[in-house]
Amino acid sequence: MSRILLADDSPHAQRMGERILRDEGHEVITVSDGRVAMLRLEDSKPDIIIADISMPEVSGYQLCTFVKQMGSTPVFLTAGAVEPVDEAEVKRCRADGLLKKPFESTLLLEAIGRFQGEAKTVEPPKPLSGPPKSVVVIDPEQVRAAVTIALESALPTMIDELTEKVLTAILAKKS
Repeated sequence: MSRILLADDSPHAQRMGERILRDEGHEVITVSDGRVAMLRLEDSKPDIIIADISMPEVSGYQLCTFVKQMGSTPVFLTAGAVEPVDEAEVKRCRADGLLKKPFESTLLLEAIGRFQGEAKTVEPPKPLSGPPKSVVVIDPEQVRAAVTIALESALPTMIDELTEKVLTAILAKKS
């Protein structure tokens, strides 16, 4: 299997990515920012890199540009479900793909598989006799990670709005 460098500043995204990839037999090296990812390229020699577009120090875009200048290692950029993505920047840095978080295991494994020649394909369900039945599998860790990622991206706006409301209330009481 592949050695994958996963660069993401979200511990939940790291855990989810690691879990999906390790369950498929991949070796996963995780780092929390782009600068450390750049430093680990030499010693880890990853087959594939997965990098969050908005990390401290060095963004995923910058990391991708650096990697592509050095060679042809595949780089997948990631972004939160509600995080804005600069499509022009994705093309400019020559990313091999863009994945949304929380990671959907089938999409992540198919993306990785494109560069291994082992893309995972999902068999279509066989027709059922009688009325269709649905099965819902809820993974609490994935739900928690999705909520955390959504809150992390919404937090700065929420803080600004609350600060404005508190200041307005304080100034109204002084008048």
